[in-house]
Amino acid sequence: INQCVCLQPACKQQGMPLSAITPRSQIDLSLRSAPPNLPHGVQMLDLSRNQVQNLTQETLAYHTGFHHLNLRSNKIHFIQPGLFKDMTDLRVLDLSRNHLNVFALSKINIGPLTAVESLDLSSNGLYTGIGSWSLKKISLHNNVILEIEDGAFDSLHNLTELDLSKNSITCITDFNLYNLKVLNLSKNSMELFQSVGSAQSYQLLSLDLSENKMPYFPFLPRQNVLEYLDVSRNHLRSINVSASSERRTFLNHLRYLDMSYNQLKSIPESFFCFMGSLEVLNVSNNCIGSFSITNEGLLPKVKIINLSYNSLQSLTFNENILQSLEKLFLQGNDLTTLDHQVFQRLPSIRYLQLQQNNLKICASEQKQQEAALTDQNHQHPPGCVSFSSVHSLRFLYLSENNLQTLPANAFANTSLKLLDLSLNPGLDMDKDSLSGLEHSLVHLLLRENNISRLNTDLSLLKSLKNVDLSTNQLTSLPMWDKESSIESLNLQNNNLVTVEYSTMLALERSLKTLYMGSNPLNCCTNLGFLHVVQRSKKESNWREITGVSGEFRDQ
Repeated sequence: INQCVCLQPACKQQGMPLSAITPRSQIDLSLRSAPPNLPHGVQMLDLSRNQVQNLTQETLAYHTGFHHLNLRSNKIHFIQPGLFKDMTDLRVLDLSRNHLNVFALSKINIGPLTAVESLDLSSNGLYTGIGSWSLKKISLHNNVILEIEDGAFDSLHNLTELDLSKNSITCITDFNLYNLKVLNLSKNSMELFQSVGSAQSYQLLSLDLSENKMPYFPFLPRQNVLEYLDVSRNHLRSINVSASSERRTFLNHLRYLDMSYNQLKSIPESFFCFMGSLEVLNVSNNCIGSFSITNEGLLPKVKIINLSYNSLQSLTFNENILQSLEKLFLQGNDLTTLDHQVFQRLPSIRYLQLQQNNLKICASEQKQQEAALTDQNHQHPPGCVSFSSVHSLRFLYLSENNLQTLPANAFANTSLKLLDLSLNPGLDMDKDSLSGLEHSLVHLLLRENNISRLNTDLSLLKSLKNVDLSTNQLTSLPMWDKESSIESLNLQNNNLVTVEYSTMLALERSLKTLYMGSNPLNCCTNLGFLHVVQRSKKESNWREITGVSGEFRDQ
C-alpha cells in the first residue's frame, strides 16, 4: 500500500485513510521528530514547518523505506552521517529552508544518497558535498554560494535540472555540464557566462541568467539545442556579432529570447542570422533607437516582438519579412514617424500596441486616390501611418498618441475587433472614421478624449458590444434609430443632462451593464429613461446599473 503520513490536524480532521492523503502542511505542530508509532510501510513523510533540529535515525522513527521525505522549513543544523545510505528507495528529499550552513562548515557530506533524484537545499547557506550519482534535480536557490568549485557536479551524470538562483556567484568561465537541460542562475552577481570551447554537444534547453550584472551577451556552447534564454535585467550595452565563423554561436533551436531591461542601443540584423526557430523576442525597456529586419529569411517563425519603452526613431520591415509575426508591442517610444505602409507588410499581424507615441493616422488608400484625382499635389500627411487594408489586424491600441484627427475610412478593409483611441484629448473623429468596421468591431474605447459630441453613428456597428465613453464632455448621446448590440456602455464622468427615451429603447434589448455615475442628470426630463431602467431592473435584463439611482438632480 502506498502510504503518506500527514502530521497535521487539518488532515486528521478529514478522516481520510493514510493511503489517500497528500499532506500539504500549513500549520506548525512544533514537532522535533516523527512520532514513534508511524505505520509500517510509510513511503511519504511530511514533517515540514516544524521544529526539527537534529536529523537522525531516531528523528525519523528508524524508518528507511521512504520514497519522499519533506523536511522543509525546520531548524535542522545537524544530519547524522550516513543517515540516508540505507534509504535505497528515497527519490525526493526536501531540506530547504533549514540551517544547513552550520552543518556544511563541518565539511561532512549528507550522502550517500543512493537513489535520490530530486534534492532541494534552497535557503540554507553554504553547501558542499552532494554525493549522489543518481541525482536528476538539485535546487540550491537562495543560499550564499560565491563560486562553483571545479568538478562540483562532474560526477552527477544524470543531473538534468540545476537551480542556483539567488546566490552570490560572479562568473561561470568553464560551463561543461553537457547533460544538463535546465540551468537557473538568475539573481546572482554574474558578470560573465562562458562555456568551455568544445565540439561536444550540449543538451541544455533552458538557461536563465536574468537579474545579474553581465555587460556582454553570454558565450554559449557552439553545439547546443537551447530553446529558452533569459538575459533580462542585466547591464548589456551592445551585441557583439563580429566573431569569426569558427567562434559564432548558432542558436537554431532557440524559441524564446528575453533581453529586456538592459542598456542596448542597437541590435544589428546579423545577430538574428542563426535564430531560425525564434518565436518570442523581448527587447523592451532598453535604449534602442532603430530596429530593422530587411534581409529575407530572418526570423521566419517569430510570432511576438516586444520593442516597448525604448527610444525608437525608426522601424523598418521589408516585404516578405516576418511572415509569422502576430503581436507587435511598440508602446512608450514617442514614435512620430513611420513608413505609412509598414503594417501592411506584416501578413499575420493580429495585435498592435502603439500607445504612448505621437503618430498620425492616414486616410484609406481609396480616399487618397480620390483626393489625388482632384488635387495632383495631394499627399499623405507627413509621417502618418496607414491602418487600412491590414487584413489580419484584430486588436489596435492607439491611446496617448496626441491624435488630433481620425480621418474617414481610416480602418477600411481591416477587420478590427478592438480599437482603443483613449487619452487623445481633442480628438476630432470624422463621421465615417469607423466605416468598414460595421461587422467586426466588438470593443471601442474612447475615454478621456474631451469629446463633447460624438459624430460617429455607433448604431451602424452591428457587432459592437462594449463601449467606453467615460470622462469626456458629452452633453447628449447620438440618436439610435436601429436596435443596438451594445452590452456594456460606460458614460461616467460626462456632462449628460438628458438621455433620449428613443435612444434607451434602442439600447434596451441588448444592454446588460450601464455606468452613469458623475453626470448632472435631470430627473424631470428623464422620466422615460427612468422607466426603462426600472423595467429592466424588474425584469432582470440588466446585470449592473451604476450611478443612476440617487444621482439625479432636480432642476
